[in-house]
Amino acid sequence: MASEAAVEVNAISAAAPEAEETTGAEKQPNKLERKWTFWFDNQSRPKQGAAWGTSLRKVYTFDTVEEFWCLYDQIFKPSKLPGNADFHLFRAGIEPKWEDPECASGGKWSVTSNRKANLENMWLETLMALIGEQFDEADEICGVVASVRQRQDKLALWTKTATNEAAQV
Repeated sequence: MASEAAVEVNAISAAAPEAEETTGAEKQPNKLERKWTFWFDNQSRPKQGAAWGTSLRKVYTFDTVEEFWCLYDQIFKPSKLPGNADFHLFRAGIEPKWEDPECASGGKWSVTSNRKANLENMWLETLMALIGEQFDEADEICGVVASVRQRQDKLALWTKTATNEAAQV
């Protein structure tokens, strides 16, 4: 009987590593509530006569926590931006332009900072709140823009409807 128990324990412990490997291989990515798109706009050397937005580039659309951190860790930090450049994070399908139908009737909340470290922290905290759906009126938010400028940096949260008091307060 003791030998049967020992055989059973050995069989379980021999099977356990396989079970761990199987569950690890089948681990699903952490999906976000919606897709988000990073955009980049470098206005440091605008072409003469070029219309606004011609330097705006769609960079990457993601929908998992893992994709977000990979992107953020590698490239999407305001401290890595040249002067007069912007990073945008907007809901997928919305372009960071006031001409976009989702933004046309919207407004924005802005905060400025003279310290680069402040912009870096505000940017990260706002990104996490957006993709984590932490805003009460999340459907009213189009996206956020981090703007690096010589005198002061700016973070702006764009809203869909400027007349929606609940979203604006």
